[in-house]
Amino acid sequence: MKKKNIAIVTGASSGLGKEFVKLLSAKKGLDEIWIISRNEEKLKKIQKRYGEKIVVYPMDLSSLENIKTFGENPSLKNCNIRYLINNAGFAKFCSYDDISIDESINMIDLNISGVVAMGLVCIPHMKKGSHILNIASQASFQPLPYQNIYSSTKAFVRNYTRALNVELREKGITATAVCPGWMKTGLYDRGIIDAKKATTNFTNMVTPDVVAKKALADAEHGKDMSVYSTYVKTCHTIAKLLPQKTMMKLWLIQQRLL
Repeated sequence: MKKKNIAIVTGASSGLGKEFVKLLSAKKGLDEIWIISRNEEKLKKIQKRYGEKIVVYPMDLSSLENIKTFGENPSLKNCNIRYLINNAGFAKFCSYDDISIDESINMIDLNISGVVAMGLVCIPHMKKGSHILNIASQASFQPLPYQNIYSSTKAFVRNYTRALNVELREKGITATAVCPGWMKTGLYDRGIIDAKKATTNFTNMVTPDVVAKKALADAEHGKDMSVYSTYVKTCHTIAKLLPQKTMMKLWLIQQRLL
């Protein structure tokens, strides 16, 4: 029995994930696109727009048990995963004591554990020419006070993905850490909680479509990092040159927190 060629996109209901679904739906050679998010209603709207190629999986990826159950899906045995895009994640822009312990740990579970677990579930169903895109962030370049958990989770994703890319090289599978700057998505609406001290200056914001397009192109060219825009590339270079204490001070000045 011939295996289906599929793509899997997490956090697919809006923003960057939705843009990846749009781009993948236009690609030849993909039989199905499996889209994952907690919001089933939004997923079904995407399915209605792009047709029967879209397969909906409403799921909370902060739960390891949910991911294990997904990995036991009998349908996966008949699939070749050509693209895994780990986009699900969330942020809270605030001080460490503005959110609960549960929210803090949930951010780590989704942004880190969910990414790793989905990769481990999917890699056995990938072959030469397949791609993993893990969404990191410009926030991964340095420690960021007043979004300390979010920036730290994204630093993990960036380092993990680049190391994984080396390990997967012999299988012909690429892993790319996508490091966008500020994007016009719902992440910021959900991240802003009117904290006394918080990120408020979203410099050089772009739309998610341009980030998704470059990320797919970079992955297909075998790059282990995808960085969109001159501004974000410059920030990356500066973060490599200056001490982290200096970078944190500049960040606080930029956010009018110093």
